[in-house]
Amino acid sequence: MGFVLQDYQTTLKSRATLTGTGVHSGRPVTVHFLPADADTGVVFQLSNGSESREFRALVAEVGATDLCTMLGDPGGEHIATVEHLMATVFGLGIDNIVIEIDGHEVPILDGSAMPFVEAVDHVGIDTLPVKRRYIRVVKPVRIENGASWAEFRPYDGTRFEIEIDFESPAIGRQLFASDINPDIFRRDIARARTFGFMKDVERLWAAGYALGSSLENSLVIGDDNRVINMGGLRYPNEFARHKTLDAMGDLALAGARFIGCFRSYRGGHRLNAAALRRLLSDRSAFEIVETTRRERGRAAEMSAVYAPVYAPWMI
Repeated sequence: MGFVLQDYQTTLKSRATLTGTGVHSGRPVTVHFLPADADTGVVFQLSNGSESREFRALVAEVGATDLCTMLGDPGGEHIATVEHLMATVFGLGIDNIVIEIDGHEVPILDGSAMPFVEAVDHVGIDTLPVKRRYIRVVKPVRIENGASWAEFRPYDGTRFEIEIDFESPAIGRQLFASDINPDIFRRDIARARTFGFMKDVERLWAAGYALGSSLENSLVIGDDNRVINMGGLRYPNEFARHKTLDAMGDLALAGARFIGCFRSYRGGHRLNAAALRRLLSDRSAFEIVETTRRERGRAAEMSAVYAPVYAPWMI
């Protein structure tokens, strides 16, 4: 078969640290990435002085999807803007990691996932002696909101097809479609930056958003409908690639990698989360599988086998 499943779960080889600023809060924050045992999943630990609060990176923990994806209570303890980091976890194939953070928002860094990728690549990824489980989509699941829609479809691999459509001629209608593996993520998606419009800045500031946004961490479209960043675009369709990055981060909150194709048109964090909830709420739409290796002469074929127990960490 063309799609090769990863046999075993993974984690980091050692600790990594990054420091930056929250794009919405404008506050400095330090985040540590720690290795974790098999079946730990992705766990955020918020440390505020002597107190600590734990958040599991699951869609059930999502408290808000306005301009970013937030885990926890928007009016209380929470961690915001997790999507770029979670896209890195998904894109690089990291199953188990503890993320210690000393503020309420993951740092924006350069507006893409690349600084997270570089931090992971610096310490390396370790393979654990426990089989990985996947969510395999077995029938289409679709959700619509006006002209916007998102759907999961069965597919022999993990694929994203993300289409956007903006009135601004600087963006217009763009599509990014690709199967996903770590090499493709590093090369084609990770460097795509978050973006916004200069005309929205004062409104966002008044609402308490984008306080840490700048040309150093965001693509900005000016009043003349042109990208005003000196370096221009990193990809011709960087906007669609960044929306793909966001979708990967949001769907990483499934609690396991999925085998299937995720498609969306004019999507965003809210629609991504709603589509994921719709999939996981329909037990006839997916099954849990893990991998087994069958030796056939000199060639080894990867195949999925049904695991008849739904994982409690997934829903």
